[in-house]
Amino acid sequence: MAVSTAPGPTGRGPQPPLGIDELLERVRAGYERIEPREAYEAARAGDALLVDIRYAALRERDGLIPGAHVVERNELEWRLDPQGRHRLPEATSHALRIVVICNEGYASSLAVQSLHQLGLHRATDLVGGFQAWRGAGLPVV
Repeated sequence: MAVSTAPGPTGRGPQPPLGIDELLERVRAGYERIEPREAYEAARAGDALLVDIRYAALRERDGLIPGAHVVERNELEWRLDPQGRHRLPEATSHALRIVVICNEGYASSLAVQSLHQLGLHRATDLVGGFQAWRGAGLPVV
């Protein structure tokens, strides 16, 4: 198993590798996640942009959240960067509140970290993802 040669937290020696659970914990400690009902209300009020990053087979199998923007994960940063040429028309400000939705709320947390690095500090993700949205009885088409 390879060990990182990047300096550790003290700057002295290699940093041990992280497991995905620890990485998710660290990432999520940097922002407040949102529950399905709160995300629904924020989107209805025009206070949040819902962004579905699930892959096509899951969207076809389970349906879509009405009004959510479908953006494949590999395009997310390009489509939401307010300074980017390929941005969504709605992605006009770094102050935009974005709610990233994956299937169960794991990949979306890592996507939010990337959006924060672009300066989209109000980006968050849906606790439990699409499955929690559907489980809460919220609209799906």
